[in-house]
Amino acid sequence: MDILREIIDVTLGTVKDVLPIAAIIFGFQFAVIRKKPANLGQILFGFVWVLVGLSLFLLGLEWCLFPLGRLMAEQLTDPAFIHGSSAAVDLAKGVNWQDYYWVYLFAFLIGLSTTIAEPSLIAVAIKANQVSGGAIGVWGLRMSVAIGVAVGISLGCYRIVVGDPIHWYIISGYIIVVIQTSFAPKLIIPLAYDSGGVTTSTVTVPLVAALGLGLSETVPGRNPLIDGFGLIAFASLFPIMSVMAYAQISEAKAKLSKRKTATEADQ
Repeated sequence: MDILREIIDVTLGTVKDVLPIAAIIFGFQFAVIRKKPANLGQILFGFVWVLVGLSLFLLGLEWCLFPLGRLMAEQLTDPAFIHGSSAAVDLAKGVNWQDYYWVYLFAFLIGLSTTIAEPSLIAVAIKANQVSGGAIGVWGLRMSVAIGVAVGISLGCYRIVVGDPIHWYIISGYIIVVIQTSFAPKLIIPLAYDSGGVTTSTVTVPLVAALGLGLSETVPGRNPLIDGFGLIAFASLFPIMSVMAYAQISEAKAKLSKRKTATEADQ
């Protein structure tokens, strides 16, 4: 009965979330445009599948990924695991950031995998590929964003361990973004900035937030409220840099290929 009640609650919550979107779309369609949309039956059928898919997706996250992410964060950041089962943490000696290498590796891999599986990023990558006529690859964009998120979360975990102020990292990151914007291909700049937003969605945020809070709760001298939050900022910032870097590398390779072709033609 508890499982059935939870399924019903999640489904009703999904309906409440989707209905305003449907009301706005159909409201403008019938009240403003005053024209019946083509294939209305297929559209309504598609909305039903959206409700079913979102409900099942949220249930899967709640029953599997969220508890697993919290458990892994608690285990990897447990002082008994970091310092040994019988070792006590000496606060006077401080925290050795090198002892948390498993945390950095887990943060990198969890950031990479969750971003690749992020539905919003998949949708953006497919649309970008269609609009650009294939110039922007689906997997190239997804992997570049995923690598940016992975590096950002790993660096954010390092910041929590060493206790550095977060604003210096964010300021430095945006300085790099501004410099990159001046040199990156114009085609990729809007997409790069949007990529920082689509990564912080249903799959990534809960796992990353659980990791940050679990790490700040177990590292001696850290405050979960001050140090635990902020990993999402890293997950939003670093994809901007990685996507523009991906475009710059691709552009450089294309220019080098053209030069080689021109040189071979001259010979």
